Amino acid sequence: MQSVVPLPTDRNILSGAIINGVINAVINGAIQFLLLRNHAPLPLSVDGITNETQTVLGGAVPLAVSLAMILTAVAYLTVKAPKHPFWPTVCWLIVKHGLFAFGAVVSGAIIWQRVVGSVDVSLITATIVLSVIAGAVAGIINYMTIQASLLKRNGGL
Repeated sequence: MQSVVPLPTDRNILSGAIINGVINAVINGAIQFLLLRNHAPLPLSVDGITNETQTVLGGAVPLAVSLAMILTAVAYLTVKAPKHPFWPTVCWLIVKHGLFAFGAVVSGAIIWQRVVGSVDVSLITATIVLSVIAGAVAGIINYMTIQASLLKRNGGL
């Protein structure tokens, strides 16, 4: 007899997403610390779209986009309950979540630059900022992916 895996509750999905976000914040914070350790102090942002300066928020954009796209696929693969097929549902989610992360981080960086301006930060501050961004992206994307992947009892999205 085949066992049926019950659908996770919203509370279970949320707690899993928070745990995922914290784990990703710690791991990506450590990675960013190692990558940036010889570059301190770093500008959080600079006034200008094109520049040759490595900035914290500029580095957060590819980090957030790559995490969003990779973690969408990973979150889908971890779902044991009845779920939508990978093609086309999750392929579209991967693109959508990458664009969502790009827009959110770039918009936040532009607003930060407009309101606060250019600020140099220490290595620890840069690492914390990147960790928070990575953790938020991981948690939000995990939650959104699992919610969108599950087949509801009525079969709809």
